Amino acid sequence: MHLVWAALLFFTGATFAQAEPPAPFTVAIDVGHSIKKPGAISARGRGEFYFNRDIARQLKAALEARGFRAFLINESGADISLLSRGQTARSKGADLFISVHHDAVNQKYYRQWEYDGQTRPYSDAFRGYSVFVSKKNPQAAESRRLGGLLAASMQAAGFTPTLHHNEPIPGENRPLINRDTGLYEFSDLVVLKTSRMPAVLLECGVIVHREEELEMLKPEVQRRIVAATVRAVEQYVAGEKAAGVE
Repeated sequence: MHLVWAALLFFTGATFAQAEPPAPFTVAIDVGHSIKKPGAISARGRGEFYFNRDIARQLKAALEARGFRAFLINESGADISLLSRGQTARSKGADLFISVHHDAVNQKYYRQWEYDGQTRPYSDAFRGYSVFVSKKNPQAAESRRLGGLLAASMQAAGFTPTLHHNEPIPGENRPLINRDTGLYEFSDLVVLKTSRMPAVLLECGVIVHREEELEMLKPEVQRRIVAATVRAVEQYVAGEKAAGVE
């Protein structure tokens, strides 16, 4: 009898020893834009890329602290193509793709002000976050679920969505999936439609707005954005559904 149990334990142990542990859930964090092409320029002259990288770095650390695997795309700020961002995410085994951005407004809303001895463009017309998904993403339904969770999580964290991307003017006119939480459909966003995994783009706030720019620079506000994003990823992995998202 003892020999039988020993044999069973031996083979069972061998089986467990050979089993591969499950791979950690992996999130690709895309730092929007680049150093040479920094995206929106804030009311005080700081390029959007630097705002994006601040959040992306903190998001990576926060996700890793919660047991996820996370990596940054274009932390160095090189001039890489939009198509290559999704390809990089896929090559590194990402399960989700989150592109981090900060927002601007239509040119017709800009005004001029003097700051630090220079005349700079700004607009205080709109402020707030927004979340975009693409129905051309190969996993459009899952992208929409992730986007819905992220938009709702940002709202629950005390942020207010901006609806100016829905305005019926050239360059905007983006359909709203959920007006209450600021979730938009933007089918032809390249980084979203060409990513093979569920993908969202988060506009954290409007940095051409003079007050919101300063808010986006506050460590406590950045921590709230990061925490809301991590919460949405955890909800997604847990299989939760987003309210108001079909």
